[in-house]
Amino acid sequence: MWARDDPGWRWLAHELTVPALRRLLPETADLPVSRHLLPRLRAVNFVVDGLLGEGAAARARFDPQAKALGEWLRARELDIPEVLL
Repeated sequence: MWARDDPGWRWLAHELTVPALRRLLPETADLPVSRHLLPRLRAVNFVVDGLLGEGAAARARFDPQAKALGEWLRARELDIPEVLL
C-alpha cells in the first residue's frame, strides 16, 4: 500500500500493522505474515506465506491472484483522518 504524501505515510506506517491486516483480511489469520516498511516509497508491503499457493515465482506466467488480493485489500475500509483526505 502506498501513501501520496508524508503525513499519509506516517499514518499508514502507524495504522497498517500485521494485526490490522489480519482484521482486514481474515484469510491471513493462520498464515505467517511479514511486514516491510519502505519509507522512501511511502509504502508498506506485506508478504503472506501460503495465501496464494506457490505464488507467481513458481510459474512462467504472471499471477493474477496476487493482483486480485491487492484489490481485495483496497476494497476494505479503515477510518482515515479527514485531514489526510
